[in-house]
Amino acid sequence: MRTSMLLTVAALSVTVTALAAPLRAQTGDNPQVDGIVAVVGTTAILRSEVEERVAQARASGQKMPADSASQQAMIRQLLDAIIDEELLVQKAKDSKVEVTDNDVNADVDKRMQTIRTRFTTEKEFRDELRKSGFGTVDEFRRWLGDQSRRSQMQQKLFEKLRADGKIAPASVSPAEVDEFFAKNSSQLQKLPATVTLRQIVIAPKASPKQDSAAVAKAESLYVEIQKGGDFEQIAKRESMDPGTKDLGGDLGWRRRGDFVPEFDRVFFGIKPGVVTPPVKTVFGYHLIKVDRVQPAEVKGRHILIRAAIDSADVETARVEANDVAKQWRAGVSFDTLRVKHHDPSEESSIPQPFPQAQLPQAYQTAIAGHKANDILDPFLIEDKTRGTPKFFVVQITSIAAEHEPTVADWREKIRDQLAEEKAIRRYLDGLRKESYVSIRI
Repeated sequence: MRTSMLLTVAALSVTVTALAAPLRAQTGDNPQVDGIVAVVGTTAILRSEVEERVAQARASGQKMPADSASQQAMIRQLLDAIIDEELLVQKAKDSKVEVTDNDVNADVDKRMQTIRTRFTTEKEFRDELRKSGFGTVDEFRRWLGDQSRRSQMQQKLFEKLRADGKIAPASVSPAEVDEFFAKNSSQLQKLPATVTLRQIVIAPKASPKQDSAAVAKAESLYVEIQKGGDFEQIAKRESMDPGTKDLGGDLGWRRRGDFVPEFDRVFFGIKPGVVTPPVKTVFGYHLIKVDRVQPAEVKGRHILIRAAIDSADVETARVEANDVAKQWRAGVSFDTLRVKHHDPSEESSIPQPFPQAQLPQAYQTAIAGHKANDILDPFLIEDKTRGTPKFFVVQITSIAAEHEPTVADWREKIRDQLAEEKAIRRYLDGLRKESYVSIRI
């Protein structure tokens, strides 16, 4: 809960080893007998629970302190974390926070899959479970399920508290940010090469002849539907939208703003059962039908007909892209060129630093060797839905090479994290005051 997101340990390890001697010495218990180390409300916290936390820390690579005083401090820190979690779970129950079995099962399935990938055979996996104190896979799965339910209850409780305004924001000073970074910077990896950019994307436009043919095709389908044709079956047969064709044109439940303006205006303006004549957008010509309406949402279908694009149309787009690059370099404003030439189905900018390695290869090749404010030569990327290229004219607005992290790179994230941790700590301290907590080591 309170662990730094910069230093979050690796995924759950199944290895559970014995805790160092200080805990047993403090509890005074026989090493073979579990003992109570704290009570929260009416719930006992057992020594074995603290042992599991120590084992998880070891398995994730955390170094164990050598001297007894540091070991005792670590044990107390882990115990405090368990107490905090139990307080939150009890508060979640009191607040009627619920986690469904489906949510738990989905999370456990994911975690089981991750854990199994660490073992080359099923036998190795089961042997490790037995070493860790689990008799069967089902027993381990039940344990994971309990951990998942408790974790999700805490998360949902905080979501509810934030929504109700019960977690007051906390202030963080620049000195606190600097101190946090200084303590943890050695564990941060290098930051990847990043870039921000803005772009004008030019899509080939169909010739008037091909555009007229697409209109005629859409109108013929409209007539077919008006004569009793089944919209869903015609969509499966004729629609050129690969994302909805096999679904009979089904768009699901949608909200205003989900589509380009021309489509949005019609989709949210017609009554259920009505089929529109062809509606033109940047994607082509649409026949639109609304199935159901509920507050703020509409469920409907469409059939898309696109005009054919030939090699001459592609060449015209290439010439247009070269002209756009020339005008941009000559001082014509980005906004002027964007309004006139940009394909609105594409993003016009990447305003936040984005890892260069995650960009499509065409971007990476075009960017290589360039600096901020450079306007790149047009390059093309294939539009897989249409089988034709689009031309990208890109300006690099900022670019950074891979580098060691600085406090400036992390300042905002650290400040937000520390503010969150302070607010949560303040809330937990309040819970401790109003709850029964007895620590017995």
